Amino acid sequence: MPQARDITAVQRLLRASQGPFIPKPRLPIIDEVVATVLSQHTSDVNSERAFAQLKASFPDWEQVLEASVGQVADAIRCGGIADQKARRIQQILAAIRQREGRIDLGRLHELDDAAIEEYLTSLPGVGPKTAACVLVFSMGRPAFPIDTHVHRIAARLGWLPPKTTAEQAHRILAPAVPPGIRYDLHLALISHGRVVCKAQRPRCDACVLRTRCATGSGFDVGE
Repeated sequence: MPQARDITAVQRLLRASQGPFIPKPRLPIIDEVVATVLSQHTSDVNSERAFAQLKASFPDWEQVLEASVGQVADAIRCGGIADQKARRIQQILAAIRQREGRIDLGRLHELDDAAIEEYLTSLPGVGPKTAACVLVFSMGRPAFPIDTHVHRIAARLGWLPPKTTAEQAHRILAPAVPPGIRYDLHLALISHGRVVCKAQRPRCDACVLRTRCATGSGFDVGE
């Protein structure tokens, strides 16, 4: 397991190279759940456009649930795999309405982090990453979402054992990252993964973490 001081050092290096930490606009809980579903397997630009079009087509979540799958899919088509995401969104909304009597998760603010995560991950198709996104982005809780960029960089830094699954990575890394820097580090690692530490042809020559990287020397500089 990585040491807190090493994680903090990485956060400081990334922040120094990227500029000040700017949190995302805060969305209501259900909005964040749906936005995270829409973000899967697509770019931020496309997922944000899909979310905006969904909200424009259906001003409230009851309308999304009552619409046909095809109508919802048409509204989010630009976000990719629209039919699958439309079904998943409706399944989540239906589960919430069945449990709460309405499509509202405001009462989760009264629960502790573990209870919130347990509730969210019991919804159809909602895993630890989506739950962590809701906790940190929507609720201001000290969670640490692990997406593909975070997972990849953590593995390259030697913070995760080889072949660690996404669920295992969540259990290993989330407790290791100091609570006060979790949100900041999550965004910094994503930015670093998109621009520098790419899945293919990483820009190791431009990486501020290279001296701390367990695998950077294995890539050809400049590729």
